[in-house]
Amino acid sequence: MIVAAVEPDRGPAAADPGPAFTWRYAVPGLIGTTVLAIGALGVGWVPLDGFADIPLVASWRDEGEFVSRAFVILGGAVLLQAWLVIGGDVMSGHLHSVRRLGAILAAWIVPLLLVPPLFSRDPYSYYAQGKLLLNGVDPYSSGVSSIPGWAADGVDPIWQNTPTPYGPLWLAFSRGVAALVGDNPYLAVIAFRLLAVAGVVLLAVFVPRLAFHHGIDPSKALWLGVMNPLVLMHFVAGAHNDALMVGLIVAGFALAVERRVVLGTLLVVLGSMIKPIGLLALPFVGLVWAGSRSTWGRRWLTWAKVIAITLVAYVALSLVVGVNAGWLRALTTPGEVRTWLSPPTAIGMALGNALDAIGLGNRTDGLVTASRLVFMLAAVAIVAWLVLRPEGRSPVRGAMLAFLTVVTFGPVLQPWYLLWVLPLAAASGVRPRELRWVLVGVALFTLYGLCEPTASADSLLELSDGVALLLAVGAVGAAVSASPRERALLFGEPVDHGLMPEDAPSRARWEQLVVRGAAA
Repeated sequence: MIVAAVEPDRGPAAADPGPAFTWRYAVPGLIGTTVLAIGALGVGWVPLDGFADIPLVASWRDEGEFVSRAFVILGGAVLLQAWLVIGGDVMSGHLHSVRRLGAILAAWIVPLLLVPPLFSRDPYSYYAQGKLLLNGVDPYSSGVSSIPGWAADGVDPIWQNTPTPYGPLWLAFSRGVAALVGDNPYLAVIAFRLLAVAGVVLLAVFVPRLAFHHGIDPSKALWLGVMNPLVLMHFVAGAHNDALMVGLIVAGFALAVERRVVLGTLLVVLGSMIKPIGLLALPFVGLVWAGSRSTWGRRWLTWAKVIAITLVAYVALSLVVGVNAGWLRALTTPGEVRTWLSPPTAIGMALGNALDAIGLGNRTDGLVTASRLVFMLAAVAIVAWLVLRPEGRSPVRGAMLAFLTVVTFGPVLQPWYLLWVLPLAAASGVRPRELRWVLVGVALFTLYGLCEPTASADSLLELSDGVALLLAVGAVGAAVSASPRERALLFGEPVDHGLMPEDAPSRARWEQLVVRGAAA
């Protein structure tokens, strides 16, 4: 069993399971998510007059947006700092218990379970798409504006006329939630948040298992890949369906590595039925199935089996749900948003603004389209190379690099897209110098999320009002430099061994998963 292979706690912090442990590790992050939850009552999107009219909630919302925003910013900063404190002890070997880390994560999640959604209004879109199905409307061809009174359900108007980009399994969940809660969008948010938490639970269970098979300390992988503030902010508070997609993909990889390849493949397929971007993981599951020293013939055979399982599963579930393959046409829906976070979109907008400024006309739309096309072709080439030249890395690491390529080169980049990558990276290896950049990236994306709850601004000047931005920068800056331990993690010398094999047995497990050259 994998649990038996995880080393016991070591060091003084881990040796004390009593109040000192709780106060040092669990309470600070719990305070952070509690403060975050209080702020959500003021700035989280609440479409229901009944909820907003509760005296305590109403009086808090009347205090003004800035006060609530300040609570969100301070809560996020405290959470980030608490996570870094744990990271210092995990990376130094003082805290080594996956079970205790899981308990800390569970405690941090609790305050966020019942609050209105933060950082996104997507859960209301999920709800409205479920209502479309209940009304016999194809969500792959019609937007939620087809439903009378759709605006009262809390859907962001930017998505009112766009088809859903989600797969048949998620539409089944959406229809089930809409049927269960009736005309109550707030209860729908809670239901979707519970589905997101189920995805986080899958990550908490399977990221350590997958990390162990790569020779990586499971506690380090759990800390970096699952406990980080972005998971709490976007998977839990934001209730994004990406949580369930990523959870199923990681679980599928873990089972495939443990030689339950058919079940593992099916779980990855189910993940892609939440969001079709999950299909990107399937060729790498095929590489796990084929084996690290397989011939090209065996690789093509296993890819054929993966395709067959995928087609059967999609056809069967689509028939059950009553939808077609319209998700293929809707894959471009997220690209309708323009954000400066996306490199190809930012380059196109910057060039367009520059040409407009020197009097050559407004050519922004064409330049954004051209830039996105160039980056998309580059992404296709890189992913194809990762699939067809897998030697020297594990398939899980190949999948991580493929997702990283798509996230970086894609037409839109949202902060939670980083979480397509981070759990797989934590489970497949992060070198010491890479770890520093990952931690800085988490801190910066945390800062961005705290400044811009909608994450869809098309102007850098719309990130936040100046006072809130300064508060966020100051709070996050204090969080990452509060003590020498946090400063060392982000800015000092590489810590420990990173997330890499540290002894002979670990390196042996790593070597078993690394793909070697295939015979002709």
